[in-house]
Amino acid sequence: MIRSFFGLDQDPFADRDRKLLPLQQDICDTLKVHSQQGGLCLVLGIPGTGKTVIKDHLETECDARQVMVCVNRTLHTYTNTLKVLCQAFTIDADGTHFSCEKRLIEEAVSLNRLGKSLITVIDDAHLMEIPTLRRLRLLFEEFPKNHNIILIGQPPLLSSLTLSVNADIKSRVTYSAIAKRINADEMKGFILSQLDRAGLGHNTFSQGALELIVRSCDGILRWARNLCVSCLLEAVRDRKKHIDIDIVNRVLIQPHWRKECDLTDF
Repeated sequence: MIRSFFGLDQDPFADRDRKLLPLQQDICDTLKVHSQQGGLCLVLGIPGTGKTVIKDHLETECDARQVMVCVNRTLHTYTNTLKVLCQAFTIDADGTHFSCEKRLIEEAVSLNRLGKSLITVIDDAHLMEIPTLRRLRLLFEEFPKNHNIILIGQPPLLSSLTLSVNADIKSRVTYSAIAKRINADEMKGFILSQLDRAGLGHNTFSQGALELIVRSCDGILRWARNLCVSCLLEAVRDRKKHIDIDIVNRVLIQPHWRKECDLTDF
């Protein structure tokens, strides 16, 4: 709908092919170095700060000497995680935990002999119970030493690891980073760069509308993307190609954009 109305070849603010912000690029560069050496890395941040962008970039930039496995579609139980790992390594997932673990270790050693380094990314790792994470840690101990594990999750993951009972896991962390909220100037730059990528002019959003969007997003990239797309959809409904403050306010009165204290009707 947006593409048809504005005469675009691609969707604005699409998730694919997003350019990394400086902090995201720095995190990716450091993770690539650790992926050559091996270790345990943490990438933490509240929802919407760009952790998935970092993961997708690592997967896209993975070269022929690396094998990257992403665990992001399980209930984070040990059994399901083992099955996903087996599927990613294209080996049989049937049998007991012991037999699956044995085949995974043999495949990892075989790949290492071929000169390949292994990267295992566990997304939403804060949802994983510590006993499950500990069992995975024991499994990965048998992998080649250049195997790098990247845990991507929200800050409660770090809070769990700081408990003394989990010192065996935290002591193995070789790198950690926080995907932070971005400041107002970076947010404006992000929005304008997305307009450029889609082929829209910077004047698509009035100066007042752009500033209101930046304030309302509170440094969260996902909020900025969703708010801008919603504003574009409202503009299509109004048959307008210029978004002003009135259109932005019409979106912001929707319940999911309002603060909890404003929801007096519930």
